[in-house]
Amino acid sequence: MDLNAIIEQMETGEQDAALVALQTYNQEKNQCFTFSKEEEADRERLGDLVLGFLNRELQPSCQLACLETVRILSRDKHCLNPFISRSAMATLARYAGIAVVHNATPAQSQPEDHQGEGGEGEDGAEGATQVVKEAPPPSENPDLEVIVEALKSICNILLHNVTGQVVAAELQLMKGVAERLKQCHDPTWNHEVRFFDLRLTFLLTALRVDVRAQLAQELHGISLLGNQLDATLGLCWPDTLETARAESEGVPPEELPPLSRQQTERAMEILKILFNITFDTTRRKVDEEEAAEYRHLGAILRHCLMSQADGEERTEEFHSHTVNLLGNLPLPCLDVLLMPKVQQGSIEYMGVNMDAVNMLLQFMEKRLDRGNKLKETLLPSLNLLTESARIHRETRKFLRSKVLPPLRDVKNRPEVGNALRNKLVRLMTHIDTDVKNCAAELLFVLCKESVSRFIKYTGYGNAAGLLAARGLLRGGRDSGIYSEDEDSETEEYREAKAHINPVTGVVEEEQPNPMEGMTEEQKEYEAMKLVNMFDKLSRNNLIQPMQLGMDGKLREINPEDLCKLVHNPAVQPQNPPRSDSEDEAQ
Repeated sequence: MDLNAIIEQMETGEQDAALVALQTYNQEKNQCFTFSKEEEADRERLGDLVLGFLNRELQPSCQLACLETVRILSRDKHCLNPFISRSAMATLARYAGIAVVHNATPAQSQPEDHQGEGGEGEDGAEGATQVVKEAPPPSENPDLEVIVEALKSICNILLHNVTGQVVAAELQLMKGVAERLKQCHDPTWNHEVRFFDLRLTFLLTALRVDVRAQLAQELHGISLLGNQLDATLGLCWPDTLETARAESEGVPPEELPPLSRQQTERAMEILKILFNITFDTTRRKVDEEEAAEYRHLGAILRHCLMSQADGEERTEEFHSHTVNLLGNLPLPCLDVLLMPKVQQGSIEYMGVNMDAVNMLLQFMEKRLDRGNKLKETLLPSLNLLTESARIHRETRKFLRSKVLPPLRDVKNRPEVGNALRNKLVRLMTHIDTDVKNCAAELLFVLCKESVSRFIKYTGYGNAAGLLAARGLLRGGRDSGIYSEDEDSETEEYREAKAHINPVTGVVEEEQPNPMEGMTEEQKEYEAMKLVNMFDKLSRNNLIQPMQLGMDGKLREINPEDLCKLVHNPAVQPQNPPRSDSEDEAQ
């Protein structure tokens, strides 16, 4: 049906005529996501008419048809004007069952953070409210289809329009959604209502700083969403911080059936929301009550990590969101990963259950092998393993046994091979600074921040970047506090130790001396020739010569320094520290 014909039917004001016209339009446009520019004015007119109908008393079928039309029209980010006014958003919120009653008290709205998608910044609409009352309770038999269509429409508006985001925050939609999220065990609400409640919450917390803070603090978001995740996964608690699938206590995780598609979809939305409201946790101190909440959440996240979804791809996505959120937890709370008792089939190390740590390690290696977008996909798991190893001795020793086992191969360079150590050492010279720094940091922590041991496993050439950044090029140990471990030198390494080139980390064939047979004058001539070449390259800004300062950090060599070298070539070279300068204990 032509759009003008639909508008004519709507303008009659008759429900039956409008219902037939809208049902036809909705059926034709149900899968339409691109719209012609020529009909923009007509679509906006249709949007105004539909909103007018929604403010009347309508039969349920007409309500549903109108909201389906709003959902379709709100896909077009250029035609949202009918839907972003305060009254329009309030109408949609009422149909979604998340409206709250306002006592108008003007208050200034906070600006957006732009963590999610949205347009350019606009001034907030007038009048936020501070005094808010809950809306009247929903009817005993709410129309779930109507609620879902209204929720979808609001999500589309928030995704495409900044003014809509401002109005949603001012209308306190987060409070309305939170009231329904509290009903996590209420059978009234089906999967779609719960899912789009969560999707709306995700968008609000991604796009609005004020809503994020409101959910985290005023609405106790960690506890609220932790309960949602608990209910979604169907958990029971055999012990204080130990989870199990309800009616499946004692069953090993690998023997449990995978989570359903609906469970996984809702769980991933919850994990994304929790990430939004906890991303600054590691940068501030948490009190005892907050720490208890985070430890409780950590126990649920451990269960997520050990669970399987419907299919390998969905499982990896689920685990990815779990790892991202685990990285936001306060570091002392990560000990919940090690708390479950060792059971038959568990990976035990030093009397501790290492199933979760081993899963993290496997997840990290899988992302590493894939090699795509390493900064986005690899760093969360790499950082999580690094910080866990830094703070928990058992985790560090277990990871070291997997990543840096006693060194036997002294003939191949550290970056050559398919062992996990080789893969991580290769990353230490990656083009992306964040990737190479994180890979080096993990290996350095597994070496207990001992320079000699770090060089032993990576070679001085690969290690130089991290050592230079920390002022450790002269050797020594960083300020980390680590326990003493047993000696880890293998017989193969001990025999070859004296012949290992510390720069490459391997035993190399003895090379002929290029200066053999030269007189002292010839040697000095070649040395001066090299200095002059460096000087020329430096003056033309092609290179920046550096030298090692007394503080162990590199500093620039300026032209005056080079001039001194030219006139005083008797400079003692600084040799890199050898890997036998310190104890080689594990």
